[in-house]
Amino acid sequence: MITLLFTSAVAGLLALTVYQTLAYPFFWQDLIYYLKLLRYRRKAQADMHRGIITYLDCFLQQARTKPNKPFIIFEEQTLTYQDVERRSNQFANAFRTEGSLTKGDIVAQFMCNEPDFICVWFGLCKLGCEVAFLNVNIKTKSLLHCIRSCGARALLVGKELLKVVEEVLPDLMKDNVDVWVVDHTSPSEKVKSLLDKVEHMLGETLSERPKADIMSNFLFIFTSGTTGLSKAARVGHLKAIASMAFLPMCGATSDDIIYITLPLYHMSASLLGIGGCIHLGATCVLKKKFSASHFWKDCVKHNVTVVQYIGELCRYLLNHPLVPEERLHQVRLAAGSGLRSDIWKEFTNRFGGIKIREGYGLTEASIGFLNYTDEAGPIGRASYFNKLFMPFELLRYDPQTYKPIRTASGRCIRVQAGEAGILVAPLTAMNQFLGYAGDKVQSEKKLVRDVFKSGDVYFNTGDLLFLDDRGFLYFHDRIGDTFRWKGENVSTTEVAEVLGSLDFIKEANVYGVSVPGYEGRTGMAAIVLKHDSTLNGTKLFNHLVQTLPAYAWPRFIRIQTSLDVTETFKQQKVKLVQEGVNLSLIQDPLYFLDQSQKDYVFLTVSIHQGIMCGEISL
Repeated sequence: MITLLFTSAVAGLLALTVYQTLAYPFFWQDLIYYLKLLRYRRKAQADMHRGIITYLDCFLQQARTKPNKPFIIFEEQTLTYQDVERRSNQFANAFRTEGSLTKGDIVAQFMCNEPDFICVWFGLCKLGCEVAFLNVNIKTKSLLHCIRSCGARALLVGKELLKVVEEVLPDLMKDNVDVWVVDHTSPSEKVKSLLDKVEHMLGETLSERPKADIMSNFLFIFTSGTTGLSKAARVGHLKAIASMAFLPMCGATSDDIIYITLPLYHMSASLLGIGGCIHLGATCVLKKKFSASHFWKDCVKHNVTVVQYIGELCRYLLNHPLVPEERLHQVRLAAGSGLRSDIWKEFTNRFGGIKIREGYGLTEASIGFLNYTDEAGPIGRASYFNKLFMPFELLRYDPQTYKPIRTASGRCIRVQAGEAGILVAPLTAMNQFLGYAGDKVQSEKKLVRDVFKSGDVYFNTGDLLFLDDRGFLYFHDRIGDTFRWKGENVSTTEVAEVLGSLDFIKEANVYGVSVPGYEGRTGMAAIVLKHDSTLNGTKLFNHLVQTLPAYAWPRFIRIQTSLDVTETFKQQKVKLVQEGVNLSLIQDPLYFLDQSQKDYVFLTVSIHQGIMCGEISL
């Protein structure tokens, strides 16, 4: 009898195991990840009880426990955690005595990647100031807009960026903004030098440091501004602390050496990258800017084990000629976001089987995902456990207005599996949206109210995602990147991936353009050809026939020598859309899809006129 019961129990367990493997193959990975999230949350709560409340508190804790551990390696410099702690104290004392900065003051920081970026930032944090990171690529009009929109009373500028600031100095003086250059001298009496003051300051711990409210604002980080002037997104202390978990959740440890080439004014580098290093007590190799030719050489030189990527960075590495170091490195993990599935597999095959951890996140809110499996392509999973920890919804939307579709009773509609929908997340204590500084209208536009019941409020990410039948989440497009043609929605990401798979196309940026007489927008692609390659219109046409529905085929091809991207390697589309197929504005070669010839033909003036007047059909 006992033997029979035992046999039945074993058989039952085996049957249950087989069922779980077939029906829920990722159950254990989902559960383990969920338990890691819970463990991190419990640790954060325990740290708060010990007084470690903010991003800065975490750094100070590491400076106490690991003072001699290398923190930042930059060019030929190596700064330990204690070195950065002491230098940030010097900056704090200089700001307090020479600049009269106090708690609550907003200070704009306009600096390239260097160790002093971090020391200046931490020094300001120690005074209770709110720092606004400025994109180093912006010019006069945008620079002035950013400083005014966040309400900064002071501007700290790196010496190599001073020329940009000089053009708006009269306006800054009118606005009573104090300008400091991070240098020993200043070329103008209107700009104060900083480093000469810092050298005379003590590096000891400040006697008094303002207490921070965990629910208050910590930083201002500007959106990349691909659709207009940048908006100053408020980033709270809670969001900053949560961001520090990214690298640990990806599998990085305190023994890793982490390579960061992304700009520090961007959340990915400052909060996820540097923040992750601090959380782990790891070492960061900081680069002034990304260089494909130096990437693997740096990894070998500094024994890098973890790299951080975003957007097209991995594609740039693949397009670079083979170098010996790309197979001699010790990199085991690449963590980031924006890696297209076609690049994913090619990257791991060429560079030595590096583990990819693709994530998704936003500057403005705490909603985020991580693909903790080895499945190439998804940005995360929508398991029961993950939705329990971080609730979200995908809503059906109107392709013309990009607003959620509502029922007769005024409620929103969830999409079905495989259908792209707007990602929204309920606003909670853990998922804050503090809004954009000085822009209540844009802040309100990011909120969706009365979604499923009266009074509920969700944050609208502005991103389209879809869920497959296995529970994987995929990035589909950003609202505005998707266009509608002949009654169908066209995904620019999907079309770009199809074009990018051709052997003569190096890069592709797909967008929709308006043509007189047609509703919606027709497809156009700006492409960069590979070295010594030409456009093979017949091959491209045949490839499109095999891979995409007819409505998704680009009707126009624009050949460029390089594609414009933002500072975070996101492709710029605004100017391309504005220029459309206007021959008076475009100097690049243009080609038109002639379906009768099954080829892309050169867009002559006569063909262009025929299209514009409706004689030639699209």
